[in-house]
Amino acid sequence: MSFFDKVKQGASDAAKKAQQTVEITRLKSQISGKEKEMEKLYLIMGEAIYRAHESGDITAADMEIASFCEQLDAMKLEIQLLDERIRNIRFEKSCTCGKVVPLDARFCPDCGTELVEEHRPETTFGEIRVICSDCQTENALNAKVCVACGKGLSSDSAEETY
Repeated sequence: MSFFDKVKQGASDAAKKAQQTVEITRLKSQISGKEKEMEKLYLIMGEAIYRAHESGDITAADMEIASFCEQLDAMKLEIQLLDERIRNIRFEKSCTCGKVVPLDARFCPDCGTELVEEHRPETTFGEIRVICSDCQTENALNAKVCVACGKGLSSDSAEETY
C-alpha cells in the first residue's frame, strides 16, 4: 500500500468516525427530547392525581393516569430502541449484568457470562465515495476507473460525498 493510499484510507476512517459521532449525537439528542417529554407527562400525571385527591375521588383519575402510563411505556420503548441503535453504531452489546461490552466479546469481563455471538451490522454509512464526473455513479474511494462507464477517475474531476 502506497503512502497516498494510506492517507486516503486514513481520511476515509476519520470521515467514518466523524459520521458515527454525528449520528450518535443526533440519537442522544432524540433520547434527551424523549426524557423531557416524559418529565412533562410525570408532571401532568401528578397534577391529575392531585385534582382527583382534591375532589375526594381518586378513582376518577384512573383512566387519565392509565393513558399517561401507556404513553410513558411507549416513550421508554423508543428510548431503548435509540440506545440499541447507538450500541450498534459503536459495535457494542449489553450483558445481562448491565455491562456494555464490544460486539465481538464472547464473555463479559465483569461477571464472566458467555455472551451470544452477534454479527457486526453491515454499514456503509460515513463511507467516502468518489462520484464519476461523467455518469454520476458512486465508486469506492480507491477506484481508478468508474465501475459503470469505465472512465478514469482522477482526484481533480471527482467529488467526494459523506
